[in-house]
Amino acid sequence: MKTLFKIAKPIIGVIYLDALPGYPKHENLKKVMDNMLSDLKILQECSIDGILIENENDSPHTIKAPPEIISSMSVIAKEAVIQAEGRTPIGVEFLLNDPEASLAIANAAHAQFIRTDYFVDKMERPEYGGEMEINPQRLMEYRKKIKASNILLFTDIQVKYARMLEEKTIEQSVRDARTSGSNACVISGNLTGNSPDLNELERAHKAAEGFPLFIGSGLNHENAPELLKLADGAIVGTSIMKDGRIDMEKTKRLMESVFKIRSTAT
Repeated sequence: MKTLFKIAKPIIGVIYLDALPGYPKHENLKKVMDNMLSDLKILQECSIDGILIENENDSPHTIKAPPEIISSMSVIAKEAVIQAEGRTPIGVEFLLNDPEASLAIANAAHAQFIRTDYFVDKMERPEYGGEMEINPQRLMEYRKKIKASNILLFTDIQVKYARMLEEKTIEQSVRDARTSGSNACVISGNLTGNSPDLNELERAHKAAEGFPLFIGSGLNHENAPELLKLADGAIVGTSIMKDGRIDMEKTKRLMESVFKIRSTAT
């Protein structure tokens, strides 16, 4: 993570895009772009360390990315990169399960990282047809094919909302992700807004042995001191939002807590 973040315990803020083309709630791309830029400005003013752009409001999600979503997210992510001016790393994630599409978007936009919910764990989502497709080797080959090896992979382990289809410890998931080419593991609670189980987080931390481990949900200004003892950073969304948009006061409060953690660690 030294190549992406130059500070301890980096915090990545998530921007939920408004519904994109093809969805009934989509209005126009200008509004999507304007809202994204408004959120991005707040995050930067609050000294967030990274920004992740997701199509969270495309409901229901599709498993694979259609062309109108890939093109829209590419344009939006590119504008985010331009506005960030190299000061804040930008990442993307297509939801639900198309890491190749996320890589293609990031590559076109010159973004620096992606997140993928499914990477090495066999899991199912019955509401989306059952078992989720995973193929880390193919993803790594695709990243090489499009010359995007500079784009880092933040990969969830035993991700929220899905059910495991194999007997596997959290420690094994960490090791599998690391050996399969992940650049950072992400561990979440069982639902959006819930923090990881402390016992599982501690076990994952020990198994990581210095490999980057990020909190994927539930970090806030109150629990940050406890959780960041066992993680190298965090991805935060709902805890710094109000009505689905980034909230200035919530973000400031979280970052003030993180600044204190950093100051006491040095």
